[in-house]
Amino acid sequence: MTDEPLAPGLYIVATPIGNLEDITLRALRVLRSADRVACEDTRQTRKLLDRYGIATPTISSHEHNEAERSRQLIEELKNGARIAVVSDAGTPGISDPGMVLAAAAIAAGIPVYPIPGASAVLAALVASGLSTEQFSFVGFLPPKAGARRTALEDLATGLSRPSTLVFYEAPHRIADTLADVEGVWGADCRVALARELTKFHEEFLRGAVHDVRNQLAARETIRGEMVLLIDAHPLASGSAATTSVQDRLAELEKSEGLAEKDALKRIARERGVSKSELWRELQRERARSK
Repeated sequence: MTDEPLAPGLYIVATPIGNLEDITLRALRVLRSADRVACEDTRQTRKLLDRYGIATPTISSHEHNEAERSRQLIEELKNGARIAVVSDAGTPGISDPGMVLAAAAIAAGIPVYPIPGASAVLAALVASGLSTEQFSFVGFLPPKAGARRTALEDLATGLSRPSTLVFYEAPHRIADTLADVEGVWGADCRVALARELTKFHEEFLRGAVHDVRNQLAARETIRGEMVLLIDAHPLASGSAATTSVQDRLAELEKSEGLAEKDALKRIARERGVSKSELWRELQRERARSK
C-alpha cells in the first residue's frame, strides 16, 4: 500500500457483495483516508469498516435523500474534501445509489475516481457458462407480469445478434420471471441463475429454462439475492407470441401432464395476460380451426 495522501475528490468505492474478504487493498486505503464515507446504509457499511478497524465518519446517502445529500457533499468537495461513496454491496451506481452524486460531482468539475472491485453482474457472468463476448446488464425487470413480459419481448426483438442478458431478480418473482423467459425464448433457452454470490450458500443453477424452473418448483422456499442470465437470441417482431394457445396447451398437457385448467394458468402467466383473455383467444382459435 502506498502512503501517499489521498487527493481531494469523490471516490466511488466497490465493496464486497457477500464475503467481506472481497475488498481490495486500494479500497481499504481510500476508506481509511477519506474525510467521510457516504453510505446507502450506514449500519451495513459500519460492519465492513469495523471488520478492518476503520473509524472514518459515515453519512447516509440513499435513494430517498441522494439528491438533497448530493448538494451538501458537493459543497464539501468544492472545499477540498475527500469523500468515498459506497453502496450496501458491490459497485455504487449499478442498480444502487451513487450515480446522482457522481454526475453532480462531474458537473461541478470535481475529480471522480473509480475504485473497482466486487460486482454481482460480472461475478455471475464469468461463472455462468454463457457467452461473455457480448452481454447487456438490464437491472431489475418490471415487477408486474404484463410489463415484465413486454420488456422481455422488446429485448428479444431488439437484439441484432445473440447476447447474454443479465438481470437482478427478487426470490418471490423468480418463478414467474422464468415462466416469462420460457414464453419468449422457448423451453430450451439456456439460462444461469446465480444465488447468494460469494456467500456461504452460493449456488448456480444452469441449463434449459424449463429445467431450472422445475428445480425451483421442487423447493419449499426460494431465498437469497439472485442474478439471472439468459442466452438470448434475436426474435422477429411478434414471434415471441406466435405459438398458438392450442399448440402451447397441447405441449404442456403432453410434456408435463397438466390439466387444461392448470395449463391455461401457466400460459396466461407466460404471456402476461389474464386467464379470461387467454380463454377467449383459445375459443377464437378453436372456432377458426373448425
